Amino acid sequence: MQAVIHPQDRSFNYGDGIFTTIQVRDGKLMLWELHLQRLQFGASRLGFGDIDWPQLQFQAEAAISSAQQVVKVLISRGEGGRGYACQGIDSPRVYISSSALPDYSGLQRNGLILRTASLQLAVQPMLAGLKHNNRLEQVLLKQELAQSDADELLVLDQLGYVTEATAANIFFYKDNQWHSPTLSRAGVNGVMRQHIMQQINVTEVDWKHNVLSSVEAMFICNALMGIVPIRQFECQTLSLLPVQQLQQVVC
Repeated sequence: MQAVIHPQDRSFNYGDGIFTTIQVRDGKLMLWELHLQRLQFGASRLGFGDIDWPQLQFQAEAAISSAQQVVKVLISRGEGGRGYACQGIDSPRVYISSSALPDYSGLQRNGLILRTASLQLAVQPMLAGLKHNNRLEQVLLKQELAQSDADELLVLDQLGYVTEATAANIFFYKDNQWHSPTLSRAGVNGVMRQHIMQQINVTEVDWKHNVLSSVEAMFICNALMGIVPIRQFECQTLSLLPVQQLQQVVC
């Protein structure tokens, strides 16, 4: 585990890295296999050098200091000279940190208010689905959220397709079926999203904003907050019941 970031670290200079944020419950890394798969897929897609995955797991487990907390694993491509080219940089650097787990219980029970963001995500299929370290879009989205009266924002891509929330995936209930955006152009394929889709039947869709006027329920999710219902989208009141039923099924 790297304790100090080198000035030539490519994650620091270019966002050339990947990360995952893990909930610790009862002193254990939750959904670890999915988090590991996410890191391995991202490292492969970006062409990183070899990583000692068993050692990384050992380091992540060693970072646990409380029964309930958050452990973040970040992997940089490594250290290199000036310029974008990454040829010959084949020694990835692993950084692991821990922090307190926020309390999402109120939101999980009561739901939140969702508005639509004005900022739209850039379309880049090669990066779609990855949780890479280029997060400036999300930084700007959080700034927009802070200036709104909403609890969370729905984000579209630049082609106008519904994609995700500012830091969570999103699901919609319509015609007795759960749906979620395809994430083929932008967005992050979150660990909790994958976990849910392993347990229930979900249809992946390419929906524009206008389709959402006919949905009955929505929720957002990520590995820390779990499943959080949307009680109001724009001026539309949504049912909490389908989400509450799902919360009982997905563990």
